[in-house]
Amino acid sequence: MKDELVHHSRLSPNFGVRAQPISMVVVHYTEMASAEAAIQRLCDPEAQVSAHYLISEAGEVTRLVPEDKRAWHAGASYWRGHRDVNSASIGIELDHPGHGLGYRPFADTQIDALVPLLARIVQTHDIPRANVVGHSDVAPARKSDPGELFPWERLAEYGLALPKPVITLGDPFDNDGAFFLALERFGYDITDGHKAVAAFQRRWRPHRIDGEIDGEVRAILFQLLLDRDRGAAR
Repeated sequence: MKDELVHHSRLSPNFGVRAQPISMVVVHYTEMASAEAAIQRLCDPEAQVSAHYLISEAGEVTRLVPEDKRAWHAGASYWRGHRDVNSASIGIELDHPGHGLGYRPFADTQIDALVPLLARIVQTHDIPRANVVGHSDVAPARKSDPGELFPWERLAEYGLALPKPVITLGDPFDNDGAFFLALERFGYDITDGHKAVAAFQRRWRPHRIDGEIDGEVRAILFQLLLDRDRGAAR
């Protein structure tokens, strides 16, 4: 049966069996010269990488791995207690040059294709907004994609990702140790503290990414946790 949201199927041999139910979506960029080059790599057995979907800048969606299989997209990663992120997630690659080949805004046509695909995934698997994340969120020490120009707020408008919180109570953390404990509680791997803070900033305060803890960053994190504890951030 034809899938109205998927234009092509190029099934990759790079997949395995899931060990956990699906509870996350991880968004990536390809950082390659073209969508076709990325597809070839994601289908190359020697590369040992894959994703469930790739979306070209023109908005064409290619299925690479069935959703019920474990694709190899996240690598060594962590999010909210999950250390086998690949088993718990669906990976979506966006055709994009990335920071290495000329970082730029994401094409509207690409995001127009992402929104309905993501909406179906989230509904099918009952994935909370807080678990729609970027690669840099789950692997802050290694990755920076999809980066500071990715339009998270557009996804949030459709209820597909958490919006930037409205700060109501300011900065409650009196030392960096308390902040890092809270950052870990929210979901991040804090093994490399500086990079974990930079990843948090890339997602929640993209206009300044320096890896330094300041009052604005502390206030954003506190509000995110407060919203979650109130049940407003599923």
